[in-house]
Amino acid sequence: MSVLLAARGVRKAFGTTDALRGADLEVRDGEILAVMGPSGSGKSTLLHCLAGIFPPDEGEVWFDGNRVDRLSEAGRTALRRTAFGFVFQFGQLVPELDALDNVALPLLLGGVRRGEAYAQAANWFPRLGLSELEHRRTGELSGGQAQRVALARALAVRPKVIFADEPTGSLDTLTGEQVMDLLVDVAREEGATVIIVTHDARVAAYADREVVVRDGLVSDFRAAAR
Repeated sequence: MSVLLAARGVRKAFGTTDALRGADLEVRDGEILAVMGPSGSGKSTLLHCLAGIFPPDEGEVWFDGNRVDRLSEAGRTALRRTAFGFVFQFGQLVPELDALDNVALPLLLGGVRRGEAYAQAANWFPRLGLSELEHRRTGELSGGQAQRVALARALAVRPKVIFADEPTGSLDTLTGEQVMDLLVDVAREEGATVIIVTHDARVAAYADREVVVRDGLVSDFRAAAR
């Protein structure tokens, strides 16, 4: 498999604190990668640099043969709307919107016409076991249901890369396993690359490969246990 996403010598500081100190990472097309490490190690910062959420202070970030770190803020935003999907620990759904609105939102922001956006969004609900929940508000959903809605929102744009930051961190073990099963199965069906930031070895076991971030460096590579 070819390299789809790469960080090369990436440095990022917040004030006087170095979050990344020259991190290197390559992610292959179609790979499911787990990024592990203790709190404060820089793993979430690495994910944010790879996703173009903010540019590195030094180094290069490459996606599909192009330099992400050289893009303007508008260019990185467009990339996140069209090629990347995101699943965060607490879902980060918009509480004023119902489930269907939340899933359609990135499509609408990406310029898809309203009718088409809602039709595409609705297709994900039966696929992720969310039938008849389209018009529920965030507060009416269980934690597992909300996280599956967040997964549907990430998948709606048919992204090349799904970034999942502690996707099961707020869920009980059984619900977390159900969400991970869906994430991995659908990503493989769609041919998407997945980068999972986690401190949980059970979540990392879903990945094809594991990397460990320590002190702002990617210091260890190994195949994940299957």
